[in-house]
Amino acid sequence: MNKYTEEIISTNTPYGSAALWWLGQMGLIVKMGATTVCIDYYATPGYDRQIQPPIPTDEVIGIDAFLGTHDHLDHIDHEAWKIWVKNCPEAKFVFPKPFKDAIIEDGVNPKNALGINEGESIHIGDVTIHAIAASHEFLDKDETTGLFPYLQYIVEGNGVRIHHAGDTVRYEGMLPKLRGFGHIDVELLPINGRDADRYRRCCIGNMTYQEAADLAGDVQPGLVIPGHYDMFKDNSEDPIKFKEYIDVKYQEKLKCIIPRIMDTIIVCSEQ
Repeated sequence: MNKYTEEIISTNTPYGSAALWWLGQMGLIVKMGATTVCIDYYATPGYDRQIQPPIPTDEVIGIDAFLGTHDHLDHIDHEAWKIWVKNCPEAKFVFPKPFKDAIIEDGVNPKNALGINEGESIHIGDVTIHAIAASHEFLDKDETTGLFPYLQYIVEGNGVRIHHAGDTVRYEGMLPKLRGFGHIDVELLPINGRDADRYRRCCIGNMTYQEAADLAGDVQPGLVIPGHYDMFKDNSEDPIKFKEYIDVKYQEKLKCIIPRIMDTIIVCSEQ
């Protein structure tokens, strides 16, 4: 068994706490009580990656739900999902509703393929997953179906509430949606930004590190973690700038850590 997998399985999370492991990019494993979810894990090795997957695809076991925020390779890794559906046959797969056919083509049993849209919630074990629209770099809502292709998730359980922002920029009305859930204990926010060079390459962007920091400053989570800065050389950012901006502008009002891959982060509810 992979050493990280063994650690995840053996970690206990008493009520009022959760354990987190950052996987690089926007990948995150969250354990709440007896339930473990894996979000946006890009697990397929590649020559263009600056960091390789910390847990090999076929060694990912013991996961109750795999969540993908949108159908880009580094968020819904279809080749990995094809393996995880076999390794974790009882696991649920959660994704934006427009991609249900593609997920079923990965071999996911239709009863375990749980499409979700903004304003909807899914209960899995000790965890509830709430969906909020993401704007990557546009909301791209289908006006006929009302479905959004990009989502953010509020993962709630064991007395703890976590905001996984997926890929998004801040948009009008987003802050009230987040505040509507009450106090957020942890936020994982993308900080890689967007610029003309990336537009030329058809690389759609996210919040700049300043925009992400100011969103956290408005939300006031117990802990904020930067993401989406490390995977690709031509789509990266310096997380130290994010933390220094927060430390100077928000001082003692906002706690920030720069995660290290697969370090155990224990958080306790402030509710």
